[in-house]
Amino acid sequence: MSKFRIKLTALFMLLIGLSVLAAGIFTGQFYKHNHLEALGSHMETQLHVLSAAAPWPEGESASAQSEYLQAQARRFKALADMRVTYIAPDGQVLGDSDHEPATMDNHAGREEVREALASGLGKSIRHSGTLNENMLYVAYAVRSEQSGQTVGIIRLAMSLSAVERNLDRMWMALALGLLAVFALAALVSYRVAHSITRPLERMTSAAKRMAAMDYTIRVPDAGRDEIGELGRALGAMAANLQDHMSEIRRNELHLQSVLDHMISGVVMIGPDGRIRVYNRSAELLLGSLARERVGRSYTEAKQQYELLQLIRAGFETGEPIHEELTVYYPEERLLELHLVPIPMDDDIAPGLLLVLQDVSAIRRLERMRSEFVANVSHELKTPVAAVKGFAETLLAGAVDDPETARSFLKIIHDESDRLNRLIGDILELSKIESRRSPLQFSPIDLKSFLERHLEFLGPEAAKKEIALELAVPEELFIEADEDRLGQIVLNLLQNGISYTPEGGRVKVQAAIVEPGEGEDSEERVRIAVSDTGIGIPKKDLPRIFERFYRVDKARSRSSGGTGLGLSIVKHLVELHHGAIRVESTVGTGSTFIIELPLIQD
Repeated sequence: MSKFRIKLTALFMLLIGLSVLAAGIFTGQFYKHNHLEALGSHMETQLHVLSAAAPWPEGESASAQSEYLQAQARRFKALADMRVTYIAPDGQVLGDSDHEPATMDNHAGREEVREALASGLGKSIRHSGTLNENMLYVAYAVRSEQSGQTVGIIRLAMSLSAVERNLDRMWMALALGLLAVFALAALVSYRVAHSITRPLERMTSAAKRMAAMDYTIRVPDAGRDEIGELGRALGAMAANLQDHMSEIRRNELHLQSVLDHMISGVVMIGPDGRIRVYNRSAELLLGSLARERVGRSYTEAKQQYELLQLIRAGFETGEPIHEELTVYYPEERLLELHLVPIPMDDDIAPGLLLVLQDVSAIRRLERMRSEFVANVSHELKTPVAAVKGFAETLLAGAVDDPETARSFLKIIHDESDRLNRLIGDILELSKIESRRSPLQFSPIDLKSFLERHLEFLGPEAAKKEIALELAVPEELFIEADEDRLGQIVLNLLQNGISYTPEGGRVKVQAAIVEPGEGEDSEERVRIAVSDTGIGIPKKDLPRIFERFYRVDKARSRSSGGTGLGLSIVKHLVELHHGAIRVESTVGTGSTFIIELPLIQD
């Protein structure tokens, strides 16, 4: 039970108890007063009867009066069951129904006697020491019919023990009734207090839960009174708050989802220098987790010194900053930074919004594009310059010398052919990279397929007395694009023949690779093209598949190579969802290893 309900119940019980107690006291006093009034009136009537039934013996001696009145007192005592006393005007007791008159004190000072002498009738209530109980005394002055003077006083006395017993019973009944009323009042008060406080308790509990951000609470209907209206208002407010909070949470989730899936790193810093937003891309770019950064000062990121300096500059100047900076943790990256001051909350000072983008790949591609353009220009310039130079020589008169003319025309023809191959390889590489020619997969008998290509290059190998070897199991089939796979094999075989000295060997091997676990659980075919050529230095191995990259530029040009063959091979292997690598030792030879899925998904 709540304290408020206890206090309200106690207040109701106190009010009811005080009301019942006041009513009981009033009733008791009223009962006592009326009972005494009625008893006094009855005794007054009895006194008149006594006075009429036994007239006062006037004119007789004192002893005769005393003897007569003593006898009358005892006689009337038996009849009226009240103490009867006859008193002379001077206060001397002449007769008493309960005691001998001679032994009794003078009664002139008694209150009822004084009143009777003064007004004819007197009453008083006092404790009787003789009887040890409270008594009601009523005295009547007997007057002489001749002279009108008071000749004596008749007094009746009645014990109030019966009245007091009745009053005690009444007070006992009143007390029991008061207890019963208290019990009933407690029950009624509790019910009344419960009907008032229960809805208030529910509303208080609902308000506390709403203060704790729980807006699912609803207050039960508490009737049509003001408390019920308050409960319904609280319920409507909770429903509205729940709708608003749900909308805010949805928007927050959408915003968080957008931030988490942005490829740019987003960092928001408050005016106090503490980080408030730190998305997943920022985690990847800056090498720290959001839970390690959010709520903490940006100055704690000691690894990013240049970034800290830019942030400090942003706070000091309050101006947008656009910079590119290199970070070395968790790895070396080139980041493009956009720093913008933004207002936040009710703060006067603005915070900072940082947008970070990894432009390493973009700058690398731009560099590669520049290098590609430069290489293409250089590669195209060489044959064009040769063609132009020899053509000008012929035009200058060399055409008249048949042997010189034939030699120059042969060079022009070779350079034109080389220029044609270069342009063809550039177009082919562009087409492959843009994926404008989708692959057409079909089953290929690998052994017969490789035999045809070795046979095709047989005359070229025979010129240098290079032996072509093949080691492929029977009935080994692979799903691939036949034309593109042919380009891969031809490029690798031509490279092997070109860079292998006379009398060397070029060997092609193919076998099934046992599936591994996890992502490597699919069956794959390994094709290895090895030669006994000049080999590739270790420092050049990482760049061997780059466009126009040549290990031996003079030898490559003399062999008629364009520098794009291995780049085309790598792109075609990746289009087949495969991988290529090279193993080489200078002076011993090289082995290009290709792994392709047995079946394309």
